[in-house]
Amino acid sequence: MTDLFDRPPVQQQPPSRATRSGSRDRRAAKKRAQRRRRRTLIVVLALVLVGGAGYYLATNASSLLGFENPFSAADYEGQGVDPVDVTIEPQSTGTAMGETLVEAGVVKSVSAFVKAFKENPDAGKIQPGNYTLLTEMKASAAITLLLSKESKNEMKLTVPEGRTVTQILDTAVSVTGKPREEFEAAMADPAAVGLPAEAGGNYEGWLFPATYLLQPDDTAATIISNMILQTTTNLDSLGVPAENREEVIVKASLVEREAKADEDRPKMAQAIQNRLERDMTLDIDAAVAYGLGRSGVTLSTTDLADASNPYNTYKHKGLPPGPIASPGMKSIEAVLNPEPGDWIFWIAVNLDTGETKFSSTNAEHERYRAELRQWQKENP
Repeated sequence: MTDLFDRPPVQQQPPSRATRSGSRDRRAAKKRAQRRRRRTLIVVLALVLVGGAGYYLATNASSLLGFENPFSAADYEGQGVDPVDVTIEPQSTGTAMGETLVEAGVVKSVSAFVKAFKENPDAGKIQPGNYTLLTEMKASAAITLLLSKESKNEMKLTVPEGRTVTQILDTAVSVTGKPREEFEAAMADPAAVGLPAEAGGNYEGWLFPATYLLQPDDTAATIISNMILQTTTNLDSLGVPAENREEVIVKASLVEREAKADEDRPKMAQAIQNRLERDMTLDIDAAVAYGLGRSGVTLSTTDLADASNPYNTYKHKGLPPGPIASPGMKSIEAVLNPEPGDWIFWIAVNLDTGETKFSSTNAEHERYRAELRQWQKENP
């Protein structure tokens, strides 16, 4: 029996040509892969070196090149130097605000302002408007000042009661600096600014007396439109139907120009109504003066006799053809809620205090007239 471990050795066969060729291909592919990895590594290292140099240059541009680094968030250190007025436009982003402030010399760079804007949780509450800031402010300090009420310059247009359209436009031009022609051009299209049809194209009485807070983007048209809107809103709140608006405004304008004290307004409104119901002339000097284009009420006998003046309430019965001024809420409310009484006359007996007395008979009215003459004698 032959020993299992005693078999003859197996003779090795020489590798075939095909096997030798495959080995060479694998070795070549391996070398190519190694070369690609080395090239990739070299490129990465080069990019790191270039990027590092670029970063170093970007962050040290000021000292290396001698000019302001455009990549850094350059910022002033102080709290400001000189006052300067700036306007933040409506819907401005942090970047837009920064550009405005850089141009005004308030902050040093847009990037510094944007950074401070993002870091302040209240920055989004900055309102559009006109502000007084300081030049050369630290961006964070500029944000704080923009959020404070003290820095905001609110442009206010105040229209007192009893002013005419001409007087109101004078005030609007003075406050806004806008040319009068802009207001006149806006008013040339009544429908565009919201003047109701019942006004008949006449703005008198429809520009409500109030204080208006103007916005940076307000135009002459929006200013006029807001005044008219205030009038219609107030009339609506009082329940005045559209068809009665003009009549209410006409009556209220007469009360506004004649009454000296608030407590007299409801009495005067009733006296005017009593005269209308009795088919009497109203005999209101303020209306006559308005028709003559005068702001005062000093009239001559010739003025009172001039029937060509449609606002001459001594010559023409009924209400004048339109309002003579812009009435306030108290005069409008007086017309809507007159004090019951049979008065048909009123007269101011003291021109300093405006004390006015009402009467229902001519005899009583003459006594009060004598009282006025006595006051005038004692106060020449």
